[in-house]
Amino acid sequence: MIEPRAVDEYDVERPHSLSVGEVETALATRTAGLSSDAAADRLREVGPNLLPEPRRTHPILRFLAHFNDTLIYILLGAAVIKAIMADWLEFWVIMAVAVINAVIGFVQEGRAEKALAGIRGMLSADARVRRDGAWATAPAADLVPGDVVRLMPGDKVPADVRLFEAFQLRVEEAALTGESVPSSKHTDPVAPDAGVGDRASMAFSGTIVSAGQGRGIVTATGERTEIGRIQTLVGEAGSLDTPLTKQLDSFGRVLTLVILGMAAIMLAIGRFLHAMPFDELISAAIGFAVAAIPEGLPALVTITLAIGVQQMARRKAITRKLPAVETLGSVTTICSDKTGTLTKNEMTVERIVTPLGAYDVTGLGYDPEGDIRARGHAGDGRDLAAILGVATLCNDAHIVADESTPGERRWALVGEPTEGALKVVAMKGGVKSAGSTRVAVVPFDSANKFMATLNEGAEGSRAILVKGAPDRLLERSVRQRGASGPEVLDIRLWESVIDDLGRSGLRVLAAARRPVSAEMGALTVDDLDDLEFLGVWGILDPPRPEAVEAIADCHTAGISVKMITGDHAGTAVAISRALGLAHDDDVSVLTGAELEAMSQEQLKEVVRDVDVYARASPEHKIRIVRALQAHDEVVAMTGDGVNDAPALTRANVGIAMGIKGTEATKEAAEIVLADDNFATIRSAVREGRRIYDNLRKSVVFLLPTNGAQSLVILVAVVFGFTLPLTPVQVLWINMVTAITLSLALAYEPAEKGIMTRPPRTPGGPLIDRREIGLVLVVSLLIGGVTLGVFAVALAGGADLAYARTEAVAMLALGQLAYLLNCRFLRMSSLTIDVLRGNRVVWWSAFALIALQLFYTYVPFMNDLFGSRPLTVSSWVLPALLSVAVFLAVEGIKAVRRRTLPQR
Repeated sequence: MIEPRAVDEYDVERPHSLSVGEVETALATRTAGLSSDAAADRLREVGPNLLPEPRRTHPILRFLAHFNDTLIYILLGAAVIKAIMADWLEFWVIMAVAVINAVIGFVQEGRAEKALAGIRGMLSADARVRRDGAWATAPAADLVPGDVVRLMPGDKVPADVRLFEAFQLRVEEAALTGESVPSSKHTDPVAPDAGVGDRASMAFSGTIVSAGQGRGIVTATGERTEIGRIQTLVGEAGSLDTPLTKQLDSFGRVLTLVILGMAAIMLAIGRFLHAMPFDELISAAIGFAVAAIPEGLPALVTITLAIGVQQMARRKAITRKLPAVETLGSVTTICSDKTGTLTKNEMTVERIVTPLGAYDVTGLGYDPEGDIRARGHAGDGRDLAAILGVATLCNDAHIVADESTPGERRWALVGEPTEGALKVVAMKGGVKSAGSTRVAVVPFDSANKFMATLNEGAEGSRAILVKGAPDRLLERSVRQRGASGPEVLDIRLWESVIDDLGRSGLRVLAAARRPVSAEMGALTVDDLDDLEFLGVWGILDPPRPEAVEAIADCHTAGISVKMITGDHAGTAVAISRALGLAHDDDVSVLTGAELEAMSQEQLKEVVRDVDVYARASPEHKIRIVRALQAHDEVVAMTGDGVNDAPALTRANVGIAMGIKGTEATKEAAEIVLADDNFATIRSAVREGRRIYDNLRKSVVFLLPTNGAQSLVILVAVVFGFTLPLTPVQVLWINMVTAITLSLALAYEPAEKGIMTRPPRTPGGPLIDRREIGLVLVVSLLIGGVTLGVFAVALAGGADLAYARTEAVAMLALGQLAYLLNCRFLRMSSLTIDVLRGNRVVWWSAFALIALQLFYTYVPFMNDLFGSRPLTVSSWVLPALLSVAVFLAVEGIKAVRRRTLPQR
């Protein structure tokens, strides 16, 4: 009986580097397994093999937290003012906006918590465990360190396991390491500092057995597993406020201070300079506050982003959190996974070299369309036919056509990616397996690194066909196929060829054969000698053609693209060159081992100069993101495996793959790509820039509405004039412009050159000094003409209510004219383009005019708002002055373009 020990003693440091005997000693176990009693004792001490539930904030507190925002304070302040004024309809409208904003945030928040739930869902439900000397099926949650488990094809590994038996065992670890092909496992210890992807003596919790069988000792359960460590990283990664969130918060604080300061000054002047009655002064102060508070801004931001979400969904980028739409537009660095995002995740033979010649292969992925073209001198065709015969016959994969979509044929792989590549190249060469029968097979084994089959041809002859690692086949070959028959094997030639292909980032496989007698019916490893070497294939997961173009566009847009992958450095560098990742051929690469040896400060010094990060672990990805953010970079991080979840959570915007991404990754991300394509990220960045431009246009348009109204009231109080607008009329013009004109700019198409300008400076204001200057000037302009219209109406003998109605008409038409100015902030609006490209502008204009006519001529509206019906002639002056406003603003924009640099 094995005595239970303290829980600390069940933590084994670096079990991948220990021998099986050392692991047995460290865990007080044996390869025959634990007893049920010992396992139960350990379970009580270490706890179940489950990832712990995270601490959750009470839903009510999480909901209320969404009201903790300066702009929402302004919104609620406006609602209180309206309640004081007994304008209950407007009060409930504004409260509804605030509540809807909180509901949207509440529903879409909690990405880290959901990511943790997604990770927990990856764990195996059951396990085959050896207890009391017999194999039994037990809940995976009951596994403890020291248990012995058995792994079979299709099994999900239930815990971290140190293997002591591995028969042709291969494990799909892409979700954990990013490797594009299954990892071959063995029982020998590996280096203590080996990365997760290189720990061939271990099988990790949550990964999937793709082939072979294995047995091992459980070394870690629950949160102590590699996947548990990732969960901890997700919880500790923390999330950042988006650039837009920071800008709105800063903008709201400044705006609040300005409004309070101006209100205080106005009260002091009105009371002490003009001795205005207290009740009249309070009414004016309320009117000023209502006029100055842009209560429509939170709704405007939310609706603009929501429209952006719809537009991005059409581009196959699904947005899970509204501010991420805009954040993409401010991205300065994109850290991208390689497999399936920058590449097709479809292994492809690109080169074939035989003793008689070299060949290039066209076509990508598993589509058999393509050609095999000779490079200069080539053989008579028999050399190529021989190596292609091995490709299709010594192969367990199948390429199948999917014609379920009318008029479209797609090809899919059944089997392993490398074998799929060989099957496809044989199809491109017209070599088929028909007429040949497989008699026997030696399956691929990680110890041997080759596969062999005994095949019988249509005429009854038999031959051994072998494919595998070039060094292993060269060891077993004695000759090669020459022009006139077998010739002596030129090992130096093949070593040179293999090195050249490897330097190009190609994975190299070799082919060999040996004719045998027709009586031979069995095949063993010992039969695989005296082979004839046929040549090699150079295989690569090819770059997506559209990704090459997208990366070039990102570079033009001032966005740096970095590849972070679990693959080896040579492969990653070759792919990066093909993608044009670096601006020249000098690709800077940093491996996980090199990064591990660096301090965070050292990494910070070099992080922006490195193009490729190879053999990267989850901790490395977070460190890279943090180092970039230390330079005020706005980082987008892509990923598909659970190993990417912590970095996606930490990045400014996380982008998950929708097709091959794990649920944990999708829950951690703000954006999910429906097509797993880097080019979609480029399109989403463009869309994000468009949305930000439109949001900024909307703010620049909206603020003069408030500025002009508050200016009218402020001037009236300061100079002791009669108020040109009542508080309820201020509410009307705010409401009517907010629900019509303000939303029109959200539908603006992208301006020319949007992807040729650099990203905006991180941390800058929502609108800069130039635009604040424009807002102030336009506020003075529209406010001034409104005061002028009011004064002219009074001077012409109109009563106060009539003059106020004409002033409201001037405000409405002045804003409509200014809307056309805002369509093009970077260029002149004195162009025919201002009349086209956005039909919503005209629908909004018609709606505004209709509502203004309703306000002016409907009797109950006259009673509610104190308006009066205007004569036709009374519309002439506001209409002419609105045209003057448009031309004056265009003049201001022209001066700004000549005197100030464009962002």
